[in-house]
Amino acid sequence: MAALTFSVVVTNYNYREFVLEAVDGALAQSRAPLEVIVVDDGSTDESVDLLQAHYGDDARVNLVVGPNGGQLTAFQRGLAKAKGDIVCFLDADDRWGPDYLRQVGEVFDARNDIDFVFSDVQLIGNESGRQGYAERATDLGYTVLGTWVRAHWYGAPTSALALRRRLAERVLDLPPEFVAQWRISADNCLVFGASVLGAKKYFLPTGQVDYRIHGRNGWWHDQKKAREFLAQFRSRCLINYYAQRMQLDIHALDLVKHEFKSRSQPTWKEACMYADIALRGPAVWWKRLERAIAILSRGARSKQK
Repeated sequence: MAALTFSVVVTNYNYREFVLEAVDGALAQSRAPLEVIVVDDGSTDESVDLLQAHYGDDARVNLVVGPNGGQLTAFQRGLAKAKGDIVCFLDADDRWGPDYLRQVGEVFDARNDIDFVFSDVQLIGNESGRQGYAERATDLGYTVLGTWVRAHWYGAPTSALALRRRLAERVLDLPPEFVAQWRISADNCLVFGASVLGAKKYFLPTGQVDYRIHGRNGWWHDQKKAREFLAQFRSRCLINYYAQRMQLDIHALDLVKHEFKSRSQPTWKEACMYADIALRGPAVWWKRLERAIAILSRGARSKQK
């Protein structure tokens, strides 16, 4: 069987000082990508001239230039050019270590059932530290109900996300009103959309994604309550849109125990969340209680391991 191929979509908007490092890191992978698609979203800082000077004659790089439309528009433009089996996204102010694609590729190679892989990130720039879903590789199974009911985030920032291309095409098939709403933080579309559309997810700590914190992307440090509400409200509307596409209704909650069983190493916190979802279903009260207890019992056993 032919090896899976990777398309890397680098999105840039006025990150002239960082973008070459991002693109060079993608090109220097130990498992070489099929292509690196650099989408410039209407930069005004001479990013395009810099990119053309460095990569204009490089057959591995496809430079896509368009008017400013925001991050989701840049995702869509890049995906439209992608030919690889797997699509990885990379913000122009972030960077990858040389073994990122190799590690991610090993999961996709070994697991035909996995649709979505996300990694931990190492903070650089104005902050330091590590952010990740868990300390070790974790098969999350299906996350439809956890996302639909609780808006739980099963993912990572843009630069640590990899999806099968067919899934990415479904996820980013969004109407114009959503494109306007997600000019920033469009990784919500990738993360929430993949979950609700039924992707099977896997967390892989690679230690290979550097997530840069700097003056133009540290907006979350100044969040006010009203802004937090608006962000959560937009996310809920997005989740609801994907749920409508899948025709989810309250009867889907009867499948909560099966979704919980699809993950290999559930935490006690997850067990409590899924037990809560089980109690909300349409079944008779004793059946809902039975499911909740079964979920908590499995969570307790996993906690003891």
